Amino acid sequence: MSIKKLSECKKACIVKVVKLNADSELKQRLISFGIMKDTVVEVLEHAPAKSTIEIKVGKMRIALRAKEAELVEVEKV
Repeated sequence: MSIKKLSECKKACIVKVVKLNADSELKQRLISFGIMKDTVVEVLEHAPAKSTIEIKVGKMRIALRAKEAELVEVEKV
């Protein structure tokens, strides 16, 4: 099982969140979006400049900044 950062995932990649390395404020925001340990997330799109990454959590689509996606450790499902 290779663990990597969410920001490194390719389009259409389905992964499970392993760990959030964010500070408490950002961690709370991610959790409020449903992004927490053991959550399955699908990578939908990368912005052209790779500044944002669009992911799907459940039925919700969320755009994260690349810096935020960098703090989310994931593993392939």
